[in-house]
Amino acid sequence: MDFFSQLQAATDSERQEFLGAPVIQQTLNGVGVVALETYIAFLCEAYHHVKHTVPLLMTCGGRLPERVNWLRTAVAEYIAEEIGHEEWILNDIKASGGDAEAVRNGQPGMATELIVAYAYDTVQRNNPVGFFGMVFVLEGTSIALATRAAEITRTALGLPQQAFSYLESHGTLDLEHMQFFEKLMNRISAAEDRQTIIHVAKVFYHLYGNIFRALPPLSDKTATV
Repeated sequence: MDFFSQLQAATDSERQEFLGAPVIQQTLNGVGVVALETYIAFLCEAYHHVKHTVPLLMTCGGRLPERVNWLRTAVAEYIAEEIGHEEWILNDIKASGGDAEAVRNGQPGMATELIVAYAYDTVQRNNPVGFFGMVFVLEGTSIALATRAAEITRTALGLPQQAFSYLESHGTLDLEHMQFFEKLMNRISAAEDRQTIIHVAKVFYHLYGNIFRALPPLSDKTATV
């Protein structure tokens, strides 16, 4: 079994726990209606972790050990792809009727603060290769959820398409990224790096799930905008 397949198998229970978050289940199964408050709250938390993606990638690239020096090229490609994505989120907030500048200048919820802190701790204090455990979780969940969630939310709220640039673009982009990511992971050979990536992915599924568990609940009435 290649390492990417091992990573998927080793984190399956954590992935199922993540997908079991009430807001995710209710949204995908049509139990209740996505409220505007919930969508904007999701975008707010997304902004406050996505804005750290490029700084984290830069830190990771600078601290990678010599045995995986080849990963720096991949990190550089990720940086080029990810620059400015946090601005997409602010644009979506504005298009949804929210206060984008208040979000930019505001603070994240505790769950988001913790996931960002853990990401920095991984690349600065622990093994920076573990950062790819985070990539596995965030891009894998985007593929599974982003496009479908955007369609359901747009239908429920009647918002314009420009209010969903983050979700819709990531559903497509992350599918391409995951194919690239799979090839990278199958080149990871050191046992310590593999173990670290699996461990970080397990923790990230839990921490990322906490962000969704902290979101306002769905409405049991038809949403109006």
